[in-house]
Amino acid sequence: MAFHSILFERTEDSIKAESVEAPLFFLDLNLDQVVDAIVAGKQENNLRPFFYTSLGDIEAIKYRHEIMIDLENEVLFEDIQSFAEKMRAMRSHLTLAGKLYYKYQKERMFLDAVAIYGDAVNCLAHDLSRLVLKSRGFLAFRAYLTNYAESHPFTSLVAETKKLLGDLSSVKYCLLIKGNHVQVRKYEPGIDYSAEVEETFEKFKQGVVEDYKAEFSDGLTMNHVEARVLDFVAQLYPDIFSTLDDYCAKNANYLDETIGVFDREIQFYVAYLEFIAKFKRAGLKFCYPQISKECKEVFDFEGFDLALANKLINANSPVVCNDFYLKDKERIFVVSGPNQGGKTTFARTFGQLHYLAGIGCPVPGKEARLFLFDRIFTHFEKEEKINNLRGKLQDDLLSIYDILNQATPNSIIIMNEILTSTTLKDAVFLGKKIMENIVQLDLLCVFVTFIDELASLSEKTVSLVSTVIPENPALRTYKIVRRPADGLAYALSIAEKYRLTYDYLQERLKS
Repeated sequence: MAFHSILFERTEDSIKAESVEAPLFFLDLNLDQVVDAIVAGKQENNLRPFFYTSLGDIEAIKYRHEIMIDLENEVLFEDIQSFAEKMRAMRSHLTLAGKLYYKYQKERMFLDAVAIYGDAVNCLAHDLSRLVLKSRGFLAFRAYLTNYAESHPFTSLVAETKKLLGDLSSVKYCLLIKGNHVQVRKYEPGIDYSAEVEETFEKFKQGVVEDYKAEFSDGLTMNHVEARVLDFVAQLYPDIFSTLDDYCAKNANYLDETIGVFDREIQFYVAYLEFIAKFKRAGLKFCYPQISKECKEVFDFEGFDLALANKLINANSPVVCNDFYLKDKERIFVVSGPNQGGKTTFARTFGQLHYLAGIGCPVPGKEARLFLFDRIFTHFEKEEKINNLRGKLQDDLLSIYDILNQATPNSIIIMNEILTSTTLKDAVFLGKKIMENIVQLDLLCVFVTFIDELASLSEKTVSLVSTVIPENPALRTYKIVRRPADGLAYALSIAEKYRLTYDYLQERLKS
């Protein structure tokens, strides 16, 4: 198989135009926070477009799964990390060369960058040859890299680089400094009198002696005197420095484009695996989900919200996992229950799981089967916009109307706490109308609501309820379970609105 990309097996799967903008639903699902955490420290690789583009093909997802599984081999992971560090050092040298002013210093920095590149390619080719690889992506890349490392253009570049470095290291010269005059000439060995001078003056030393040795800067910045000295050295060794000029001119495009692309793209996998490692250390599970374009009987066991879990782990707090499944004709989760009980977190989890699966990543949970969507739509409760002269209910209805017009049977809709700005009677009426449209589309949906009647509206709806500790209803378990709606959700929202909840009453009794 000819190697094209470590992210895309087929050229037609590649990103045609990399998006710099996150999908609209990212903010509602807190996927913006997840991606921020994943790419932190890897800004130079510009990985965000890879996380902003979902795949529309199951084989493309399996292609990434295989590579992720290969990278779970610690030896391979370390080999890739070593290669990335060398390529980072190479880019650092090139960047520095671009900032330097003096010609020969720039050329030497370029020469060192090429030397690092040659070492990076040869080391990775050797490392991959020793490993048992199973993924299509790595097998194809190894074949490509081996052929490239053995090709005449590359071996000639490495040999020429090594010889030129050796020639430059052989350059020796003397400086004769007298007043304001500096003379540069080829090195001529002479007698070293330093030992005799030290021995002669040793007898005069009393106590701690001040050190008069000059300190030379180890920085790369050259002043004009040093630059002129280097120009004179080049005149003393014209053949070597002429070769250096020619070398830099003809090898300006030394970097193989495919290897350069691999260096960037492989960081998509590295960044994600590094990110989820912290969750695994905390005992949370990840799996490679089964993906289907036809079957909507989805499930996930021990799943969790990655954005929330990231905050909780950083705060040394426990993470609550939840299960879900849809079977037969079931399509819609209607989630009700007390506020602050984990309903919104569950909705975000459902969306996150499907999106991460859609970009070929392992997902939270010990086992999962998920649906390959065409689009994800979200509608979460937002503050009223005073600048558009519309009420909150009208804004909600216009947004939902737009979503329902664009959605297909292969879409996913996640709605959270809508219709809270109207009366219960109107909310029930509007909620049923919205639900009837969703049922008719036969798409997957999570509908978080205080309207319990929606949970039993159709054979396609499943009632989920956020639970509390029976002995103390004020304490949430953050577990979401399959059971009929208990009729308390709206009552609780009214109680909170008028400060009549258990917590508010306890506060009043204390005062």
